[in-house]
Amino acid sequence: MFAAERRQLILEMVRANGAVSLRELARVVQTSEVTVRRDVRALEAEGLLDRRHGGAVLPGGFTRESGFPQKSHLATAEKTAIADVAAGLVEEGEAIVVGAGTTTQELARRLARVPGLTVVTNSLLVAQALAHANRVEVVMTGGTLRGSNYALVGSGAEQSLQGLRVSKAFLSGSGLTAERGLSTSNMLSASVDRALVQAASEVVVLADHTKLGTDTMFRTVPTEAITRLVTDEPPAHDDRAATELQALADQGVQITVAGAAGAPAPEQPQAPRGQRSSQLPGPRRGQVPGAPLRGVLGDQPPDRARVADLRRR
Repeated sequence: MFAAERRQLILEMVRANGAVSLRELARVVQTSEVTVRRDVRALEAEGLLDRRHGGAVLPGGFTRESGFPQKSHLATAEKTAIADVAAGLVEEGEAIVVGAGTTTQELARRLARVPGLTVVTNSLLVAQALAHANRVEVVMTGGTLRGSNYALVGSGAEQSLQGLRVSKAFLSGSGLTAERGLSTSNMLSASVDRALVQAASEVVVLADHTKLGTDTMFRTVPTEAITRLVTDEPPAHDDRAATELQALADQGVQITVAGAAGAPAPEQPQAPRGQRSSQLPGPRRGQVPGAPLRGVLGDQPPDRARVADLRRR
């Protein structure tokens, strides 16, 4: 077991139990207490847990990650609208990667109708949604199954993505901020998502408004590497989400807002975006002049998706 996998397992045990002894940790990860003690010390240095005599405990303010059953019932209407719009960004014959998540699962259900599509994924749920799509080829990564979100993670998943090149990556996550980008609360999931990003020329993030302004432990995609965000319209009283959207647009991220019906809006003319991200060697979409974000959200009918390609201010 690699050190990253071992430490992630230690974190998950502490999260699940609140406090775990070094002896129990060593037994589960099948290594010595000396090695576990070093792992616990490293995780404490990152602020992920606190050491106690003979064990490890949750740090103050640390929250457990929600499992798939809980996530699948959150913001379902918003995820459906986002998936409808995101599916419109995929063309016949494309090769794409799709990460794990409940929103990407909704996207996969709609991709079953795109002929000639090749989908590379580490998500069992995405693969299941496409299993009976005769015109779609599904390529699964290797790796170790992470049961909480039905995803393949670890070194096997990352190695299987080496040398891969596709047009777009569709990713979700636990939080998104303009300052830090997309993040998740799981170390192994973050590593695989970063490998998916490296394989794609464009990165499309799918995130409903509840994730805007939320920052979690492990960054997966920095803001400058995100080509487009597909989200839903924040409620009128949610100033945090609206502010975050404007900040993301100011940094060059194209914002597509899905309305109630999730119908995609026509693409606007594009211009070269400028300096290319070092993490994404492929071409990036550009920016065109536009109105301030609040004006874009407020002046369009609510049953359409709107594309706000905004210049830096």
